[in-house]
Amino acid sequence: MGFVLALFYLVVAYLSTKTIFGPLQQYHVELILAGLVFCVSIPAFQKTFLQKTVQSIALAGLGVAVAMSILFGMNFYLTGALKEFEAFIPNAFAYFLVVLHCRTKIRLQFLVLALLFVCVFVTAHGAIELASGGLPPQQQTDEDTDLDFKAEAAQGPAIQVVDPNADSYLIPQNGANGAVIYRLKGQNFLNDPNDFGQLLVCVLPLTLIFWRPKRLALNLMIVLPMMTLIGIGIFMTHSRSALLAVLGIVIVASRRRIGTFPALILAALLFVAAMALKVTGGREISAEQGEDRTALWGDGLQMFKEHPIFGVGYDQMVDLVGKTAHNSVIVCAAELGAFGLFFWSLFLFPTMRDALAVSSPTGLSDGIPPPVDESPYAYAAPKLEKLDKEEISQMGRLIVFALVGFLISAMFLSRAFVMTFFLLGGMAEVVFQMALDRGMIAPRMPLLRVVAYSGVVSVLLVPGMYVIVRALNLMH
Repeated sequence: MGFVLALFYLVVAYLSTKTIFGPLQQYHVELILAGLVFCVSIPAFQKTFLQKTVQSIALAGLGVAVAMSILFGMNFYLTGALKEFEAFIPNAFAYFLVVLHCRTKIRLQFLVLALLFVCVFVTAHGAIELASGGLPPQQQTDEDTDLDFKAEAAQGPAIQVVDPNADSYLIPQNGANGAVIYRLKGQNFLNDPNDFGQLLVCVLPLTLIFWRPKRLALNLMIVLPMMTLIGIGIFMTHSRSALLAVLGIVIVASRRRIGTFPALILAALLFVAAMALKVTGGREISAEQGEDRTALWGDGLQMFKEHPIFGVGYDQMVDLVGKTAHNSVIVCAAELGAFGLFFWSLFLFPTMRDALAVSSPTGLSDGIPPPVDESPYAYAAPKLEKLDKEEISQMGRLIVFALVGFLISAMFLSRAFVMTFFLLGGMAEVVFQMALDRGMIAPRMPLLRVVAYSGVVSVLLVPGMYVIVRALNLMH
C-alpha cells in the first residue's frame, strides 16, 4: 500500500495536481495525499536503513537552511520562512519515499516505469498539440529558460509573453533567423523545456534497468522503444543543456569500454550530428551565446559575497535580479549562503561516492551467503532478493549516469533543490544497501569523514565557479 501510494505521490508531483485531479485540486488534495503517504510510511521506518544515511541529516540541514535564509537574508520575516520551508519539503520527501518503499530491484523498476510514464505522458500531449498547429506565433517568447514573466511584461517586450504555468505542453520561442520553434515542457516544476529535458536525460539511462543479458530480442522489444520515446522527448525540448548532458553521459558510459580519448571523439561526432539535425532548434552552443547567462552567474557570486552565511533567501534571486542564475551551484550559494551550500554538498558527496563505489566492477565481491539455521524452531527471516554482483553493479552504473546527466544540466539550470536530485539520491542509497546486505561492499564512510569531505567540496565549489566565470568572460 505504501509503495503504491509513494509512486502515485511522485507521479502527481511531476504531472501536477491539476492534471491528475482537475477541479478537485481546490480542495488541497496534494496535502491530503502527502499526509496519507506519510501515515502509511511510518511502519516502514522500523525496517529501513534511513537513519544510517548521511543524506537524512543533509536534508534536515537543508530544511533549516531554507528557513534561516529567509529569516536572516534580505526579507527577515517568519511567515515567509514557513512558506518556503513548506515549498522545499515535497522535493526532499522524494528521497525518503524511495529509501522507505523502493528497496528491491523490482520496485526500482516500477519507480523507473512511473518516471517513464510521466515522460511519455508529457511528450504525447506535446506531440498532439504540435500536430494541431501549436500555439499562436504572437505568443512566442524570446528567452531560453527560467523567465521572470512579470518582469518581462513590465519592461514592455516586443512580443507577448506566455505564462509557463499555462495548461499547454508547448512553449513557442524565437529560434535561429527569427523562426519560431515550439519547445516541449511539462507542468508544475517541469514547466520549462530545460527542466523537462533534465528529467528526460536522467530517465534515459535508467531505462536500461530492464536490460536482460543475452536476451537481444526482448531488449529490442522493451528497452529500445523506451529509449526511443525518451530521445523523441529530448529532441522536442530543443534544450541545449539536455544535449550537453546526454553527451556527458556518452563520455562517462563509453570511456571504460573504448578509452577516454575515443569516448571524447564519439561525443564530438554525436554533437556535430545533433547540430546538423537541429536538436537545439537551430540555436548555437558557444561562449558568445551564453554571455547573458555568464553575467547572471556573476550576479549570483556577488550576492554570495554580500550575504555569505545565509544567502539572500530561498527562491529570492528572481525577485532581486529579475532572473535566476541558470546554475544550481551558484543559486544554492547565493540563496542559502555557505550554510546551505554545505548541507547541499553533504547530500551530493555521499550520494556520488556510494553510487560510484557500487558501480565499480572491482569494488564488489561475490558476497557472503546468509547463514542457514536448520533448527525446527528457526525464525523465518525475510529473504533477500536474489541478485548477483553484476546486477547490482549495473544498477549502480545507471544511477551514476543519471546523476552525471543531472549535474551537467544543472550547471545551466537553477535546479539545486528539485525533486529529481533527491530521488536519484534515494536510488543510489538503495542500491548501495543491496550490496551491503549481501556482504558485497564495505560499510558506508564514517559520518565525520563524510562531513569533512563535504565541507571541502562546499568550500571549493564557489571558487571553482568564479574561475569558470572569469574564463568565460575572457573568451567573450
